[in-house]
Amino acid sequence: MTRTITRSYDNYETARSVVEQLEAAGVSSSDVSLVGRNGDSNETNAAEGAGIGAGVGGAAGLLAGLGMLAIPGIGPVVAAGWLASTAAGAVAGAAAGGLVGSFVKEGHDRDEAEYYAETVRRGGSVVSVRTEPEHEATVEAILDGASPIDRASREADYRAGGWSRFDENAGPYRPPVV
Repeated sequence: MTRTITRSYDNYETARSVVEQLEAAGVSSSDVSLVGRNGDSNETNAAEGAGIGAGVGGAAGLLAGLGMLAIPGIGPVVAAGWLASTAAGAVAGAAAGGLVGSFVKEGHDRDEAEYYAETVRRGGSVVSVRTEPEHEATVEAILDGASPIDRASREADYRAGGWSRFDENAGPYRPPVV
């Protein structure tokens, strides 16, 4: 039975590197999704990130298919894979739920899905992999080897700042000025 394993990272470069490692280990690009922010939240950086990813990915693989997508409540992101396709369909009115709905559809519970969407909203990146049981250990070793965000502590930080759930009607996230 196929399982979806997802990890979040503080930056796009780490997520991109994880995708390259997964593909080098033989994971099919059709089983990998990447959604994230490259740099700040402006559209130019997201578009440049798509170009950089395509250049690094060459003619094949997931990174070659990176594109820019505007997701409600998040803004412009660099995205590829089924998460991008499902979220794009939701934006176009073909499905409900946007990015949160994409994660739920892949087997994550609602709390996990909202955490992953909020992480992307706040500038992080998410890599999600569909895998068979015999490949789970390899996939998890690659995902965890890149020092993903500890969900429990990051979610506690979000909640300490007043966050309770992902809101697709929220404006772009602006970090507090210290």
